Amino acid sequence: MANDWRDASLGDLIRLQRGHDLTDSQREAGNIPVMGSAGQNGFHNISKAKGPGLVIGRSGASFGKVHYSAVDYWPHNTALYVTDFLGNDEFFTFYFLRTIDFSSYNSGSAQPSLNRNHIYLMPVKIPTLPEQKVIAHILGSLDDKIELNRRMNATLEGISRALFKSWFVDFDPVIDNALAAGNPIPEEFAARAETRRDVPNPGNNISNHWKLFPDSFQPSELGPIPSGWSVQAIESLCDVLTSGGTPARMNKAYWEPATIPWFKTGELFDGPLIDAKEKISEAGLANSSCKLWPAGTVLFALYASPTVGRFGVLTKPGTANQAAAALIAKSAYGVPFLVGLLFKARAELQRVAVGAAQQNINQGVLKNHIVIVPPPQLAKAYSDRAAPLFERRVKLAEQSRTLSSLRDTLLPKLISGELRIEDAEKLAEEAMS
Repeated sequence: MANDWRDASLGDLIRLQRGHDLTDSQREAGNIPVMGSAGQNGFHNISKAKGPGLVIGRSGASFGKVHYSAVDYWPHNTALYVTDFLGNDEFFTFYFLRTIDFSSYNSGSAQPSLNRNHIYLMPVKIPTLPEQKVIAHILGSLDDKIELNRRMNATLEGISRALFKSWFVDFDPVIDNALAAGNPIPEEFAARAETRRDVPNPGNNISNHWKLFPDSFQPSELGPIPSGWSVQAIESLCDVLTSGGTPARMNKAYWEPATIPWFKTGELFDGPLIDAKEKISEAGLANSSCKLWPAGTVLFALYASPTVGRFGVLTKPGTANQAAAALIAKSAYGVPFLVGLLFKARAELQRVAVGAAQQNINQGVLKNHIVIVPPPQLAKAYSDRAAPLFERRVKLAEQSRTLSSLRDTLLPKLISGELRIEDAEKLAEEAMS
């Protein structure tokens, strides 16, 4: 296939121009993406370039990074943008540019800088337009599936959080039962009660879980709570609440062979933890404050704003650095319930962190943070309903990781002509099935 590609230079593929200045004070409210060296960084009310379009980071930490805009956009002065695709496919060009290492074309000194006139001379091979479109379709299909999985995961997460909020924050079942029994509603929940009066047979579609909820409220140090519930520290819901560590970097035996996933707080994004960017060895585990935790352990970021308060759930045994706390939920409550409590507690814990000198919290603050706790059978009822949703999220995340790896493998091989299109199509179809 590559034998039919024509020898050319990058200047035969695209024409570039430096982006346009736009200070924060000059921005106006609108829906036009502002595309800079690190991708989209806000909106404006005026566009300077037609979509679909591409920008390449020309300076700073995102030097050489390529970003795509499907719609009209404002190209920021931290990037170069494509003014003419010269008849080439825009999406193919996006993937093509992502395979290029622009570092050797740095025309800056202390600060990296990309000069369009320098990179125009870069030798490249350009396939025919039909081949460009097929290559773009294969790679785009993988990206589309990854994005679909991301949206599905967001929906599943939203369903879990909505149910937790209804049961354990808004106390909808308790309000419904109190209304049915003619019991008084605390003033704090009066507005919510008004919205619940018109809900027909609210408990009928919840597998009779409404029967597990009381029909009245009682006072507590956190305000009115359902009768029979309690206020407890987060630690009381855990079999284990501890933190991790970092093996000495200078000792290679602690990092090789790399077999044990070792997470940092920047990898916590409120979802399943499929794999860590770094791993440590058995020796590293044995000779540091790291501990090996089982699947189902919740990692919670203690340090380093803005990550403080983020969490993730191990899907296989692993460990983490000292900036993360590890919480192993008591089986009587379940992991999903503990995750829901941590999400609810996050805003308050972040406020505590902001008031600290380093914008951190410590393990003691997390352990002693008080929350409203229902009887175990109610918490377990929620966890049992939410667990299948989380398991589905894990499968989707694992598939996305596989698809991402395949895309990154296929990308240079397709762009260089090393891999036949037919073979790439087969691999992509098998991965997405």
